[in-house]
Amino acid sequence: MRSVRARAALGATVVVAVALVGAGLAVLLVLRANLTDQAGLQAEVAAREVAGQLALDVPYDRLEMRKEEDHPVQVTDEDGRVVAVSKDLEAISGTGTEQVEPVPSPAAESSTGSGGDGSDDDGHDDDDGDDHGGRSIPGRGEVDAGDPDFSNGTATVDGDTADYRFASVRATTSAGVTLTVHAGAPLAAEQEAVGTVRRAMLIGLPVLLLVVAGVTWLVTRRALRPVEGIRREMAAITASEDLSRRVPEPGSRDEIARLARTTNETLTALEASVDRQRRFVADASHELRSPIASLRTQLEVGAAHPELLDVPGAVADTVRLQALAADLLLLARLDAGERPGRTTLDLGALVHEEVSQRTGDRIPVAVSVPESGAFEVAGSRGQLARVIGNLLDNAERHAERTVVVSLRAQRGGVVVAVTDDGTGVPPDERERIFERFVRLDDARTRDEGGAGLGLAIARDVAARHGGRLTVDGAPEGGARFELWLPSAG
Repeated sequence: MRSVRARAALGATVVVAVALVGAGLAVLLVLRANLTDQAGLQAEVAAREVAGQLALDVPYDRLEMRKEEDHPVQVTDEDGRVVAVSKDLEAISGTGTEQVEPVPSPAAESSTGSGGDGSDDDGHDDDDGDDHGGRSIPGRGEVDAGDPDFSNGTATVDGDTADYRFASVRATTSAGVTLTVHAGAPLAAEQEAVGTVRRAMLIGLPVLLLVVAGVTWLVTRRALRPVEGIRREMAAITASEDLSRRVPEPGSRDEIARLARTTNETLTALEASVDRQRRFVADASHELRSPIASLRTQLEVGAAHPELLDVPGAVADTVRLQALAADLLLLARLDAGERPGRTTLDLGALVHEEVSQRTGDRIPVAVSVPESGAFEVAGSRGQLARVIGNLLDNAERHAERTVVVSLRAQRGGVVVAVTDDGTGVPPDERERIFERFVRLDDARTRDEGGAGLGLAIARDVAARHGGRLTVDGAPEGGARFELWLPSAG
């Protein structure tokens, strides 16, 4: 199942089905329990009515059993013998005994007074002076006030067999005989109600699930329609390799709209990166062409006329070619995401070391580093030395008479400032000079100027070290480059 719509519809349908089945079972169980409790209450009322009569020593054949067609009654003694049943009761189950024919019980009969004649054991009349004409006066027993016992069973009354809920209540006669009254209440209403609800669920559940599946399918299809538009546009961009195209952005503010915006932002960044790479390759090819062509020309002339070979010029072209190759290699490593080392070094000592190696500079470099100060930073010693060297090369190229490099601590970091007294950088060009292969002085020759990679390399290295490189105007009128790096601590 590869379609998201199909998976969503199936998942929603399964979840709803499980929820509905669980809810339906709970409803059926609660409904059945409530109706069964009602039937049990009716059975208990009928059983207690008969038990009350037994407690008053009413004879079995005179027991009043109301609605005997709805409440079959069976009375048993302590030995489990049936002593009385309701009218037209033909069969019963679930009460402990299936007998429906009363069996005489001497103890029970004597307790009800059915066999008493008003005489004592030796046949003489009772002469206690009573005025009841020799009739036996019923005594008074009691009915068990505790919760009755409940059970389910069946009973056949006048040829009709049905399920019943039986309640068993105990009664004690005045003679101390314990009898148990089993009275039933029909479960037809409970069965009919549960069956009706079950049938309604069996019919309604599939219909409801079909509705849920259909609605989920339609809603998911509508929600994913913009995604399909994004996919088609991305496929077209891939086929045409035209990174200037953009995917459609829906007017909603949901996740799909954010996906479209993020996709367009990614395409914009990718287009800029590809354009930058293309310009980089074109500029690198152009920059490499000049020293290679010059070196080839000098070697060809030297091969034909050894006396005309310009060895210093060939060496200069070779050095320039080597430096350009090194810059391109470093840029490639930076673009590849190479992380600098985390060696702790003293930036003041590194500045002194770099300045001490510049013995052939046109203008001497003045160094201003406080003696009492900790200027430790973490990073790559070689890359940071390259940054300082590039800044000094740029200052030497544009300075008139002075180049100054200074250090100071600032906001949890160290600032290296390189200042010259040249023409400076116009405010609207101060960000462009950090682009690759950018030279503001178009009139100067390539031999006098660099390839336009030094400042770009310096800013990239500074960013890789968690720092920044900015340019501003110097008090002397030239340019002031400031490199900020976080302290090692």
